[in-house]
Amino acid sequence: MLSKRIIACLDVRNGQVVKGVHFEGLRNAGDPAELAERYNEEGIDEVVILDVTATLEGRRALADTVATVARRIFIPLTVGGGIRSEADAAAAVDAGADKVSLNTAALVDPGLITTLAARYGSQAVIVAIDAKWVDGRAMVYVRSGSSATPREAVEWAREATSRGAGEILLTSIDRDGTRTGFDCRLTAAVSTAVPIPVIASGGAGTLDHFSDVFLDGKADAALAASIFHFSEHSVRDLKEVLRSRGIPVRL
Repeated sequence: MLSKRIIACLDVRNGQVVKGVHFEGLRNAGDPAELAERYNEEGIDEVVILDVTATLEGRRALADTVATVARRIFIPLTVGGGIRSEADAAAAVDAGADKVSLNTAALVDPGLITTLAARYGSQAVIVAIDAKWVDGRAMVYVRSGSSATPREAVEWAREATSRGAGEILLTSIDRDGTRTGFDCRLTAAVSTAVPIPVIASGGAGTLDHFSDVFLDGKADAALAASIFHFSEHSVRDLKEVLRSRGIPVRL
């Protein structure tokens, strides 16, 4: 079994890390560069920066924030939020991103996935899927979870994979910020449907939740924010717990 990855997410608005519940009620959680550097020192495997209002406000992810974070960490850095074109992706990469994450733009123009995969390689292209259960179906939402689409999460994940995506970042809107645990049902449905890594996101509140999503949700990686931002649990403690349960992680 390949090592499972632990990823810290920095939701950034106006240059500061924020966190909310169900994508709403955002509150300040600190400076992105300082948090990223702390996670790097604690042994986090990757960092994701998401400009949570970029798509809504029609602007690019903050290049200055990306560049500052990139200078202070030595692990893979993903940037998402407001990346709507090849030029936007290039700006993120030029600022220091190792990977780019597409969400709304990928649904509007699926060909962008293929274009970026051809330019940077599939390993550098992540398609983010924000999903919510509606009448028993996992439906895709866009524009920071504010707009419903007719697409189902599994079906869209399969198409994104076929178009060149190297990973799926799957967020449960129902669980986001609730700390009640990852949506293992949703994660397992997507993980078993595609041959590429799936990153589970939304709901982490305890160390047990991570082992649950790796074992029951079949996730390749787990992403969290609040549990790390507010120093409730350290990355090292989490990895020790996972190793004690037979889940391979990088120490």
